[in-house]
Amino acid sequence: MTEIAGRTAVVTGGGNGIGMGLAKELARQGARVAVTDIMLENAEKVATAIRTAGGEAIALACDVCERRSINAMHDAVHAAFGPAQLLFANAGATSFEPLMEMSDDDVDWILQVNLHGVMNTTRAFLPDMIAAGEGHICATASMAGLLPGWIPVHAPYSAAKAGIIGLMMNLGLELREHNVFTTSYCPGGVATGMKDNNARYRPAKFGGPGEAEVHVSEASANAKSMAFYSPDAVAPMVLDAVRNNRAFIFDHPEQRAEFRRTYSGIVEACYDAADQWHAEHGTPDANPEGARLVTT
Repeated sequence: MTEIAGRTAVVTGGGNGIGMGLAKELARQGARVAVTDIMLENAEKVATAIRTAGGEAIALACDVCERRSINAMHDAVHAAFGPAQLLFANAGATSFEPLMEMSDDDVDWILQVNLHGVMNTTRAFLPDMIAAGEGHICATASMAGLLPGWIPVHAPYSAAKAGIIGLMMNLGLELREHNVFTTSYCPGGVATGMKDNNARYRPAKFGGPGEAEVHVSEASANAKSMAFYSPDAVAPMVLDAVRNNRAFIFDHPEQRAEFRRTYSGIVEACYDAADQWHAEHGTPDANPEGARLVTT
């Protein structure tokens, strides 16, 4: 079990949407919360609301696309609350543009904020958890990362979110001996306001903030037809999974059918094809000494 009450929790992208819901629920369950966001004024609103409700929170500016910003935020959390035991690497951005219609800055931003941001934030806080012999990292991935064949015109975003899942699963194996756990949260439709506000969070190095809303074309119609829950509704689900050290969190159980149709069914069919090949052509000779590259 992962304890929440009395622990220090860090939430990136905590000024709005899922991050805001998580920050408030963490405080309600007794955690000290560092609400971090690239827009400090948003983080301050959330932290103020937590303190008004009787909780303990600070607001910090952080651009997860910049290691220096992450490290400065880590130091500020440590100075205010001591080492963090809980990290919710939630900051992200989205896109529904065809890959070849995206600029280099578009692609770099989506990959940097969604994948490298999680990686670098994890690397900043992980040493404290290992030293303490306890901790939990929950990263916000997406059903678009778990099911990259489900919603079209979402390639860099799906790639980044799939990378988060790979990171959390593999890192979980690495950290088992340190009593540190990892979880991938794969939202299946949460009303975050990202469609309207996404461009406002874009750092200057990737072209700077803007006002345009995210355009979702008919090619990505699946993204329009989902049921969208509120951040306040999903936050208790997320913390329940973290408390129980689950590897994944899903909030739309009906999407199991999409998993079977667009992922597990395809994978199983490919294994069937491999079985058939071996049956028809024989199993290739293997190196009895293990996997070695043999050159002639």
